[in-house]
Amino acid sequence: MAALSTPSGLLFITANRIGDAVLSSGVLGQLMAANPDQPVTVACGPVPAGLFADLPNLERIHPLVRRGRIGHWWDLWRATRPRHWQVVADLRGSLIGWTLTADRRLMFRPAKRHEHRIEELARQLRLPDLPQPQLWIAPSRQAKAREILGETTPILAVGPTANWGAKQWPADRFADAVTRLTGPGGILAGARVAVFGTESERAMAAPVLAAVPAERRLDCIGTTHLLDAAALLQCCSFYFGNDSGLMHLAAAAGIPTLGLFGPSPEWRYRPWGARTAVVRTPESYEDLVGAADFDHRRQASLMTGLTVDAVVEAAEALWNNASRCR
Repeated sequence: MAALSTPSGLLFITANRIGDAVLSSGVLGQLMAANPDQPVTVACGPVPAGLFADLPNLERIHPLVRRGRIGHWWDLWRATRPRHWQVVADLRGSLIGWTLTADRRLMFRPAKRHEHRIEELARQLRLPDLPQPQLWIAPSRQAKAREILGETTPILAVGPTANWGAKQWPADRFADAVTRLTGPGGILAGARVAVFGTESERAMAAPVLAAVPAERRLDCIGTTHLLDAAALLQCCSFYFGNDSGLMHLAAAAGIPTLGLFGPSPEWRYRPWGARTAVVRTPESYEDLVGAADFDHRRQASLMTGLTVDAVVEAAEALWNNASRCR
């Protein structure tokens, strides 16, 4: 029992989804800055687990692989119970944080307020500052990304997919917007175009890829590691895409990021940062999800009210504003 008397380590329990995990990363950043020598254990869903692979002082990533109703929580409890933790930060609102021995606990309980997720985290956890999302990317990954992308000409990054069909702006409109942004007179005239998404989303992104001349096309679909995708995004000049984890990854990578919104609340999930912006459908989130015929299982796009003109104008405004912020 003597070993339990000496606190050691940060336990960070975070989300199942990439976007939520990215938005929570600033909390971990603040904890690591305040406890620079502590080893870090991250528990999260298996999909965003790769986000934390290059953490300094990383001791372990514990994927929360669902096993029945609570089996995965029992697995985490058994793995973490023997230790006296310096800090336990539980952003999932589970009971585990209360059952572990710890010098400090940050326990999150979601509340229905009209506020951004980051503002909610800061308020709930009583943080000294808003937790700005951040990424930890090994220099070797960054060097590999620069090698893959080669030339130093501007690159427009595009995220035309989403995890719900209703949130996807039509692919043909993405293709039109790309053509206008990179064509003569566009903010990124002559730029190469990097299209991102998972391999399973290739068919959704195919019209966008097809619209880009082969000599300017960069096929980044199916990049297998999240941090490799982040390193590629860091090399890009501008990003626009649907509300998705990739959108949050681009914003955290530090490039100007325009998020396209419809049946999701931009006040809650807009990309975070000084060099970000949103453009949404003429209909509000409440109008779309409150419609009499709304069905959360539908996959047909609810983004058709958003025009190419509106997206191009928003991209131009963000580009000009981001240029002044450099």
